[in-house]
Amino acid sequence: MNDWFTLDQIDPNTYIISEYRHWEETHCYLLNGSERSLLIDTGLGICNIYEEVSRLTDQPIAAAATHIHWDHIGGHQYFPDFYAHEQELNWLNGEFPLSMETIKSMVVDRCDLPEGYDVNTYQFFQGMPSGILKDGDVIELGGRSVQVLHTPGHSPGHMCFWEQERGYLFTGDLVYKDTLFAYYPSTDPQAYLSSLEKVSALPVKRVFPAHHTLDIQPEILGRMRDAFRELDREGKLCHGSGTFDYGDWAVWL
Repeated sequence: MNDWFTLDQIDPNTYIISEYRHWEETHCYLLNGSERSLLIDTGLGICNIYEEVSRLTDQPIAAAATHIHWDHIGGHQYFPDFYAHEQELNWLNGEFPLSMETIKSMVVDRCDLPEGYDVNTYQFFQGMPSGILKDGDVIELGGRSVQVLHTPGHSPGHMCFWEQERGYLFTGDLVYKDTLFAYYPSTDPQAYLSSLEKVSALPVKRVFPAHHTLDIQPEILGRMRDAFRELDREGKLCHGSGTFDYGDWAVWL
């Protein structure tokens, strides 16, 4: 096994594929159904995630991006069947707002790259998805149904994936334990609050973030929502307000 990836198993049909050698500690999730599999995010693309995933399923695999940032679509080149939200299709077609030089600098930042890896070969994936998702869509895997939740804030087309039967919520970059990023021009702090209102109302049993520690409990959804509500009441839920630290998480506005 390539030691770039770390594998963990949630249940007999659900796996975590992590990239702990990069500072963002990105997590991708493989959901296996009886007819096909869904890979939520494909990581940085530094190593071939398909080689790892193909060991865990013999079903056809579709990839779904929580959002179109480099650390979530890096392995999309290996999955011709992939989904994206309708509001971020332009980012897959040459209109991403950061330069390749900036992206490459973030790829190598605090990263234990594989020996011999040349960051100059790094590419930002581009292409048209085989499926375009919107809020409320359901992805059927055969014995498993995954609902799409449009949860903008971190990005315009950000999505969480909700598996009601198991109580699993895959939160992408909306919720994780570290500093949440809501300061980019493409972020929307007010939309972020609305998205937290949406996910905190669900009967979530387990939270699976896209970054950092996996030791995260559903109660954090309500805590984040309440903190964003307070920032809004204080007139601080806007770009340029600064960074607010809540102990086990923070938000940069």
